[in-house]
Amino acid sequence: MLKEATLEVLPKIVAIYNSTIPSRMVTADSEPVTVESRLTWFHEHNRKTRPLYVIISGNEICGWISFQSFYGRPAYQATAEISIYIDGQFRGKGIGRWALEKATQLSPGLGIKTLLGFIFAHNTPSIKLFSKSSFEEWAHLPRVAELDGIERDLAILGKRV
Repeated sequence: MLKEATLEVLPKIVAIYNSTIPSRMVTADSEPVTVESRLTWFHEHNRKTRPLYVIISGNEICGWISFQSFYGRPAYQATAEISIYIDGQFRGKGIGRWALEKATQLSPGLGIKTLLGFIFAHNTPSIKLFSKSSFEEWAHLPRVAELDGIERDLAILGKRV
């Protein structure tokens, strides 16, 4: 089930995000972020066009979905970046696939015609997840990130919805 994120659940959202940092596969952050540092990001979301949802399994938050504006110019209003983060204990159970399908279904009602995923090219599980949901690689940016002294490529996967 999806539920609109509230400020009260931001610590859980941040904890899930921070749990992915050590893998060096999911985010370009190299150190944990704080709840305070994510407040502006949280408030940039809105229920009508750029929501932030938590994914609920049973009574537990097991992940989250973020829709963010792409490039910040009016001509790109119908394009959004999608981010999906799943708590480690829930990964590999189909929740990510369900969440991506749900996000795709919700997009037209949010005024979104194009979804983009920014994924490190070495993050094979995420590339496969998006590819199985009919996202295609629209761009490949070689060596644009550096993590622990290793240069990493960024793939941009897109889908018209």
